Amino acid sequence: MLNSDQSSGKKKQQAFTIIKDDPTDGHGGFGMGSLSLENMSSIIVDPTEDKAYIDMDAMHARSEVERRVKYFPNKEDVPNGRLYWIVWVTTERGENGPYYAGVAGSELRIDRPNKCAYKSMGEHVSHMEKSLKGKIVVDHMDDHSKTLLRDFLADFNKDMWENSSDSLKNELA
Repeated sequence: MLNSDQSSGKKKQQAFTIIKDDPTDGHGGFGMGSLSLENMSSIIVDPTEDKAYIDMDAMHARSEVERRVKYFPNKEDVPNGRLYWIVWVTTERGENGPYYAGVAGSELRIDRPNKCAYKSMGEHVSHMEKSLKGKIVVDHMDDHSKTLLRDFLADFNKDMWENSSDSLKNELA
């Protein structure tokens, strides 16, 4: 699958967002206490195609795999759905540099031929929040998908992977 930059011969540069400025700039007024998604990125894990990649459009439920399908609230309504994971990755900066702080995978089932899909919006929102709070929520993912995610994170930025918690490394082992 090519994006417009790749089809013209240019490779689109993907990157994790690492710690932006405080959106309230310390004023403590409007917006104080609201969550910021500035240091969160979304990764699509596709176990069928053996790949993982960043797709920031998933932050707004507009990733390439999510487009042009009708969503159903029950997984049973999409019996032939192909499994994808949208993994919410939050980065932080520690004393040794940036690291993957929170990682939470949310299930997505897409039946492209029938233009239907399943995802639990409540689960996605809950997992985004847990990732923002530095939690690791991947125990419900299949082993192959976890391996794809681990390899992607380690290959994407070795230093960030090395700086990450042993808990994350063990969960994805």
